Amino acid sequence: MTLRLYDTATRTVRNFVPREAGKVSVYLCGLTLQAPPHIGHLRSGVNYDVLRRWLMASGFEVTFIRNVTDIDDKILVKAVEQDRPFWSIAYANEQILAESYRALNVLPPTYEPRATGHIPEMHELIARLIETGHAYPATDGSGDVYFDVASWPAYGSLSGQSPEDMQSAGEAPERGKRDPRDFALWKGVKPEEPADAYWPSPWGRGRPGWHIECSAMCWRYLGPEFDIHGGGLDLIFPHHENELAQSQAADLPFARYWVHHGLLSIAGTKMGKSLGNTLDLDYVASLGVRPVELRYYYAAAHYRSRIDYSEESLRDAAVAYRRIEGFVQRAAERVGGGQPGELPVGFVAAMDDDLNTSAALAVLHEVVRDGNTALTAGDDVTVRTTLAAARAMLDILGVDPLDPVWTGGGPASDLRGVVDSLIALALEQRAQARSRKDWAAADAVRDQLKRAGVAVEDTSQGPRWTIGEQD
Repeated sequence: MTLRLYDTATRTVRNFVPREAGKVSVYLCGLTLQAPPHIGHLRSGVNYDVLRRWLMASGFEVTFIRNVTDIDDKILVKAVEQDRPFWSIAYANEQILAESYRALNVLPPTYEPRATGHIPEMHELIARLIETGHAYPATDGSGDVYFDVASWPAYGSLSGQSPEDMQSAGEAPERGKRDPRDFALWKGVKPEEPADAYWPSPWGRGRPGWHIECSAMCWRYLGPEFDIHGGGLDLIFPHHENELAQSQAADLPFARYWVHHGLLSIAGTKMGKSLGNTLDLDYVASLGVRPVELRYYYAAAHYRSRIDYSEESLRDAAVAYRRIEGFVQRAAERVGGGQPGELPVGFVAAMDDDLNTSAALAVLHEVVRDGNTALTAGDDVTVRTTLAAARAMLDILGVDPLDPVWTGGGPASDLRGVVDSLIALALEQRAQARSRKDWAAADAVRDQLKRAGVAVEDTSQGPRWTIGEQD
């Protein structure tokens, strides 16, 4: 079966055929760095990481570009409010974003360009658009340069809108525009903005508009045409519509497939910094939910579906993951961890069907049930095969409990060693109580561990423990 992806541009699920056999080029619109990331932003990173892993597992060599926007109206507003350099705010939030992605086992991109590093490419694109009649410098002395929407008949094709029904772009005073729908490619200096947020240009000192940044970075790293452009549904209009128009008007074929993920909401409202309803990784940790469980929560929903966040649904996902983790750990203790094996046919079919992770997880849970049955029956051959299959599927989703990312390395590994020692001491005290038939003392130790979030299971090989419930 061939991988099929929903393409926003055609509004159909299409067979994926890369521009170059055996290679895939992907551009993902990254974060605007006016504030630290919230768990809505991080869903994007995980969703496209699963896509990337599946492309790699399917035998493709993947070039994956994920940008960050470090110059933008919102960042400049924060700079004025906080009396800090705009680049200081952007860099601090970029570091938090990178740390959050590492915590969620998101593979690092092939390149992660910053908008401010690509001013020359933006100038070249803008000049090309002016020369071909698709852009114009404002005549009001502002130094702004605008894309002429009326000059591009295909404008609105990505979002399915008619230009006649569109409102003003709202990015700058309309006095400098020929048409209210025209959007800014270059923004001239403004007296109320930070004095260091500008670059020289043929049209005067200024800074780039939001949309031209991504067109320039796509062109720089992936060439005139590439395979997949990704981002959230909220970016289809105006950001991606404008990217497409300005790129094709500059004679760049641009993206062959447009892949958009659903948003994460709270009580039906989009999670957003401006709305004040954001939750971050620290908040999730305060609920006793680990990063691997949050990643599973993201992966359990189809990437195009909306996730309406609730604490209950997050905890349910964590419990479901812990059941899978419990099987993997018990099976590894029984037959050794081994290596990920072959992917089940049903899992492959589900992933090829527009990355249907919910159907893929149904296959995973079935394999885990068979593995648990084999563990009870002492059938080591089946335990070994189900463990290998489960680990192969979990690896695609980035949540294999035996992956070194989750089991060792860095401060978390050091902390795990301390926890191991403390729990081993408690279990030794429990064993001593049981040996002298002091059942009350033994139960007290077990209950204390449970209240601390440590589940103890008595097995034929002795007691084993896991973090969290195993029901």
